[in-house]
Amino acid sequence: MKKIITLFFLIASVSIFAQEELNNYKYIIVPKQFDAFKEMNQYQTSTLVKYILENQGFNVFYDDDLPSELSANRCLGLLTVLVNGSNMFTTKTAIAFKDCNSKIVYTTAEGTSKIKEYKGAYNEAIKETLNGLNYFKYKYAEQSSEPVVVSFKNDVKNITPKVEQTATVENKAVEVVENTNNKKNEVVALKPAAVPLKSDKTPEQVFYAQSIENGYQLVDSTPKIVMKMFSTSKPNMYLAEDSTKNSGMVYTENGEWFFEYYEAGKLIKKNLSIKF
Repeated sequence: MKKIITLFFLIASVSIFAQEELNNYKYIIVPKQFDAFKEMNQYQTSTLVKYILENQGFNVFYDDDLPSELSANRCLGLLTVLVNGSNMFTTKTAIAFKDCNSKIVYTTAEGTSKIKEYKGAYNEAIKETLNGLNYFKYKYAEQSSEPVVVSFKNDVKNITPKVEQTATVENKAVEVVENTNNKKNEVVALKPAAVPLKSDKTPEQVFYAQSIENGYQLVDSTPKIVMKMFSTSKPNMYLAEDSTKNSGMVYTENGEWFFEYYEAGKLIKKNLSIKF
C-alpha cells in the first residue's frame, strides 16, 4: 500500500512539474530524423512521437514545416530530442524538450522494451516514455496575458519655480503681482531671460525591461508591451520581435542599445533607451 501511495505522489509531482514547464511554450517541434538514427523517420519514430504529442493536446509541427509565427520566433517552441540509452538486450528511450537556447526544460521518464525487433521495440519504449504526459492537461500560458506593472519611482523630479504664479499673454511670460494699494492684481511682464526656450526636439522615449522566460519584455509608460527580447549565447545580444512583428536583433554598441531588422529588403537600425 505504501508503495502504491508513493508511486501516486511521484507521478503527480512529475506531471505538475511537466505542466508548469511545457505550458510556457506554444509549439512542439519534432525532427523528421532524430540524431540517434541514421535515416529519416527510422522505425517510424518521428511520426509516432508527433502522433502521441498531438493526441495529448500539443501543437506539433515537423522541423521542415513550421508555421510562420514559429519560424520568426523559435523561442515559442520546444524541440523534441530522442535520448537513446539502448543496449544489446534492452531498448531504452526518453524524450527531452529543448528551448531556443538548447537548454533542456523537461525530460520524460525512461521507457523500456525487450522486444527483439527494432521497430516494435522503439514503438513500445516511446509509448511508455510519453505516457507520463497523460496525467496533465496541456494549455499554453501566453506570457503577455500576465498583468504589467511599471514603477516610475524616482523618474520624475520636482522643480520649484522662482515665481508663485505665471500666466501667458501673447506668448510672453508674465508674473501676477498683488497691488497692496487697491487690492487688485496687476500683470507685470518678466524679463526676456525668464521666458523658457521652446525646443522642437521630441523627448527620448524610455522603455522598461521586465523579466520573462528566456529574456525580457519592453513596455512603455502606458504601459504597453512594445517588444520581446530573447536571450542568446552571447551577453547583451538578444533575438527580438516588436509589436509590429518586425523580427531582428537587439544589442549594445558603445554603451547604447540598438534594434536591427530588415524591412522591405532594407536594413533598419533603431536606437533604444532601455531601463533594466
